[in-house]
Amino acid sequence: MNKFSRTWWGERFIKALEDFTDNGRLQRGRSYARGGKVKSFDIDKNTITAQVRGSVNPYFGVYKEPTYNIVIEITPIAKTRWNEAIKNLSSKASIVSRLLLNEVPENIEEIFSQMGLHLLPHSSKDFKTKCSCPDYANPCKHIAGVYYLVASQLDSNPFLLFELRGLTKVELQAKLADSPLGKALSTVLDEQELAIEPSQSFYTKPEKHTVSDKPHLREFWLGAKRLPSTIEVTNDSGVSAILVKKEGDFPAFWHKDNSFIETMEELYQRVKTKNQNLM
Repeated sequence: MNKFSRTWWGERFIKALEDFTDNGRLQRGRSYARGGKVKSFDIDKNTITAQVRGSVNPYFGVYKEPTYNIVIEITPIAKTRWNEAIKNLSSKASIVSRLLLNEVPENIEEIFSQMGLHLLPHSSKDFKTKCSCPDYANPCKHIAGVYYLVASQLDSNPFLLFELRGLTKVELQAKLADSPLGKALSTVLDEQELAIEPSQSFYTKPEKHTVSDKPHLREFWLGAKRLPSTIEVTNDSGVSAILVKKEGDFPAFWHKDNSFIETMEELYQRVKTKNQNLM
């Protein structure tokens, strides 16, 4: 079955409708939306208007395909409550940053619920619907079909949730940008990126230093200080080579019973001590 919504907010919108709408009418509304029965569809603030093609039914005397006019009004949030909501939203850096970056946080509805408000539909009281069809039920299948198209619109424009509740995206972001956290974030977003300067070389250019005193040949070859007559040789571990140790004591090519690493340690020791008497 094709889904009308792919995002969490669109699915939450449909889920909210299913909680207080007859499932049979929603099923018929889904088939109307999928079958291209909606001729026109428009959203202006919190009002949705549409024209939906009806069905031909000779049993009821309908011999020509009718067109029904639909009006859906979403109950807006009062301006005073919006001010409270903006104040609450602007106090949370994660919420402000995502909304200013054109993203809707997954926990946005929880924040509204804490204030006794709802961004998503909560009950049938959130809708005032009207259809010119003769069906006595409200919502009818034509209104239900428009519901699904609204959910699909939310996929591409999640800020439609705010607009349906009485606040446009421009107004929302302007109010958030005017908050202390919003100003700080806006300053960072408005910073100009540093221009990339091309480099002539990937390596540091050598610098020339003048030598004040010309060195003597003996000092140049022997140095200023006499070297020690003997050099102490440190006693390193038996086998330091990674390639020898990485396969372990019994690598795949080693078919003997004794340890490969112990054998290599013995070999290394022989090589190191073989010519010591010649020094």
